[in-house]
Amino acid sequence: MADYILAIDQGTTGTTVIVLDEGLSVRARVNREFRQIYPKPGWVEHDPEDIWTSVLESVQAAVSESGVEPAQIKAVGITNQRETTVVWDRATGKPIHNAIVWQDRRTADVMAGLKARNLEDMVRQRTGLVLDPYFSGSKVQWILDHVDGARARAAKGELAFGTIDTYVLWRLTGGQAHKTDVSNASRTLLMDLQGQSWDEELLGIFDVPAEVLPQICGNSEVYGEVRGIPGLADGTPVAGMAGDQQAALFGQACFEAGQAKCTYGTGAFLLMNTGATPVPSKNGLLTTAAWRIGQESAYALEGSAFIAGAAVQWLRDGLGLIKDSSQIEALAAQVEDSGEVVFVPALTGLGAPHWDPGARGVIHGLTRGTTAAHIARATLEGIAFQNADVLSAMQQDLGESLSGLKVDGGASNNNLLMQFQADILGCPIVRPEMTDTTALGSALMAGLAVGIYSGLDDIRSHWKADKHFAPAMDDAARQGHLERWRRGLARV
Repeated sequence: MADYILAIDQGTTGTTVIVLDEGLSVRARVNREFRQIYPKPGWVEHDPEDIWTSVLESVQAAVSESGVEPAQIKAVGITNQRETTVVWDRATGKPIHNAIVWQDRRTADVMAGLKARNLEDMVRQRTGLVLDPYFSGSKVQWILDHVDGARARAAKGELAFGTIDTYVLWRLTGGQAHKTDVSNASRTLLMDLQGQSWDEELLGIFDVPAEVLPQICGNSEVYGEVRGIPGLADGTPVAGMAGDQQAALFGQACFEAGQAKCTYGTGAFLLMNTGATPVPSKNGLLTTAAWRIGQESAYALEGSAFIAGAAVQWLRDGLGLIKDSSQIEALAAQVEDSGEVVFVPALTGLGAPHWDPGARGVIHGLTRGTTAAHIARATLEGIAFQNADVLSAMQQDLGESLSGLKVDGGASNNNLLMQFQADILGCPIVRPEMTDTTALGSALMAGLAVGIYSGLDDIRSHWKADKHFAPAMDDAARQGHLERWRRGLARV
């Protein structure tokens, strides 16, 4: 009887579940979207019960669609939207507040106050991160400060905090496992990056009691067993767990220092494996834990653009220029270029390397000749330009040029965007056969933990490329495009 792995990819707008065989052939893929909640400008929330419902429905549907018997599923992997924060009652499992999403900016004033106390250098040195509302620490603090009685209950050990990996694991195991992994813990502003443990001084800075924290684990080990989940057999081990971007780096088989990937999802996330030692950034990037497998750790440099695929969704939902996100490539292809239009998609601030939470989106260069096609093309170019800024910072930190980039995520299927990305970066791009590499990474970690895969070389042998994009733009044209982008950035 064949062995299978089920991977839960709990993302910002929905949950995707895939069922894979050990040769990485996909037997089923199911997605369920859920509500986005915007209580105030700059605030973004999810109802954790909506998230959990999307997980349950996706798991049931994927197992049914796959035709696989629950007993054939030998392991479950989890990957997740990082930084999004949930606090719940340990006794009932009920959240005490909506989840505060990674995009949420409500704690910008808290971060400004910490910067005014000259804490940024210490925090960066300890965590590899910057003081920005993006991360979990100030989100936990906000929930404990704004829910009646929460602080007293937290001190008594009645409440549990987790990023979404921890919350989903808790629910899958019937409340038996309160754990996270090093990749997610490294995104909280509460973990010492080198020691991979919760840091007492940082907990004091953010006023987060240790009693609410999950146990920090590696990325490929048995965290607990499934209990009472329709479609899965009780006792199935949950054995792989990683934040979505680190999972994608693993799923792209970027196991060696210097290898890099970019995931195009709601945002765009570029990570480079830097090996067993954290590399501090002097150019606005983050230093993050990539994974820990057994006793071996890997770290990464990361640059994130908060808005990528979300810009296309905005064209669809906000402006009505397209009816479906997949239509943007055909619309953008109606024109040879953007007609000098620049779209800086800073709809929720600017991420790395700029880190400007107050920035707002700009469409620059409009004329009476501008059409919907020009705006569509400028949107795709804006996504690519943001990544070029990140890569430039990354190359400065490393002191060397990138020889190639692996890509994944929904927008990586857009050939026009991928070709422009290769052109503006001046390096070749490789797209894999399977672009759900966030889910794939967690599945591989789970399979490794239960012995389906013997090691990294075994995993690497299964990775397959789909398409290569070679840069076809000369340097003068590239520099002209980048100068146009810089003029747009100056106006945010």
